[in-house]
Amino acid sequence: MARTAKGTSGAPHVLIVGGGYVGMYTALRLQKKLRRELKRDEVRITIVDPNSYMTYQPFLPEAAAGNVSPRHVVAPLRRVLPRCTVRNARVTELNHDERWAILQPLAGPPERISYDYLVMAAGSVSRTLPIPGLAEHGIGFKTIGEAIHLRNHVLAQLEIAESTDDEEIRRKALTFVFVGGGFAGVEALAELEDMARGAVKYMRKVTPQDLRFVLIEAADRILPEVGPDMGKWTAEQLRGRGIDVKLKTLLKSAVGGNIECSDGSGFAAGTLVWTAGVKASPVVRNSDLPLNERGQVKATEYLTIEGVVRAFTAGDNAAVPDLTQEGMFCAPNAQHAVRQAKVLADNLIRSLRGKSLKPYVHNSVGSVAGLGLHKGVANTYGFKVKGFPAWIMHRTYHVSRVPTFNRKVRVLADWTLALFFKRETVSLGSIEQPRAEFELAALGDAKPKETAKENAA
Repeated sequence: MARTAKGTSGAPHVLIVGGGYVGMYTALRLQKKLRRELKRDEVRITIVDPNSYMTYQPFLPEAAAGNVSPRHVVAPLRRVLPRCTVRNARVTELNHDERWAILQPLAGPPERISYDYLVMAAGSVSRTLPIPGLAEHGIGFKTIGEAIHLRNHVLAQLEIAESTDDEEIRRKALTFVFVGGGFAGVEALAELEDMARGAVKYMRKVTPQDLRFVLIEAADRILPEVGPDMGKWTAEQLRGRGIDVKLKTLLKSAVGGNIECSDGSGFAAGTLVWTAGVKASPVVRNSDLPLNERGQVKATEYLTIEGVVRAFTAGDNAAVPDLTQEGMFCAPNAQHAVRQAKVLADNLIRSLRGKSLKPYVHNSVGSVAGLGLHKGVANTYGFKVKGFPAWIMHRTYHVSRVPTFNRKVRVLADWTLALFFKRETVSLGSIEQPRAEFELAALGDAKPKETAKENAA
């Protein structure tokens, strides 16, 4: 049974569900704009997220490849938001009509809390399909944990191939499949392929020619965000690196690690990465908020929730009208999320003060993508850039967007050190099973004692 948290004052309570882009940046702006009210306890802000940090997702490929330390692409919420209450919990149920939510903390019983204003910023999760074998063998690429796991996994596959003469095992271990030709899929593939080629230089049995990287995309092009011409150029560049780019192709099965595609091809793969789209967080389905056919919260151009008072939303879990394109909705990317958070926070403050709200309008400045060290593609303000200049643009743009000065400096330090020292290519897969060696040692010590007892009997 959920216990009810009692309020400490009659001050308006703002509940922010989600600590990602929208959640953190909204809270950050509210904290800045309402610093006097927060200091005098005239308003309260609670941010709820299962994690105690916000992840800057555009840097996940570089974290996976070892170009940036994983700790430097996350921002600790409590340090960034000292005047807000941060709750590590999941929202399992929400009733906005009655202004309460049920939180399930990391440990202990669920808790019911009341609020006055809601910001639904739960974000998104991977959108999967009922493909046989996908759940058992697929790896997502949306969290820092998945990025670290993928790095360790890829390097471990290289070690497997280096340690055996069995051609079937080697071929499977050295085959890496990525499904989804958007930013996440292409950047992850390009960065990890670059890392793998660097790692095998120190191996005797594995050569760069033994590596097989495959990109599977259902559409007829990749990176639609940078336009058809640049997407075509990117596909040609990847193919030039020996990467098999399969367009207009679907993954049909991955049972037992055996990949079957709609084009009739089939092969064994030790790595299957799924980046084929996202869907709104399940949190929104456990609420009384209005949803569209895709399961997203219906939003207005003011970033309020359609037909609901004192409720705001933005980001991946929301269908926000794009006022620059009639009948269209804003793309679920960081460029929109950060800007939406600013307008959302300002509108929430206007609502608190009884003022009129302002609409969210943003013309996309374009897109940039990294394709490994010193390689990239960009289409910004109508200018198309390729290769090294695009890579510089990619890094410059994203380091400017990483939250907090602390993280900016740390990321720049990582990049600076990389100019003088070679990339680390050590697999630390054992961190995912830290007790394995201890259990083995403990069981080994226990066996002689059991044998001695049996002999004595």
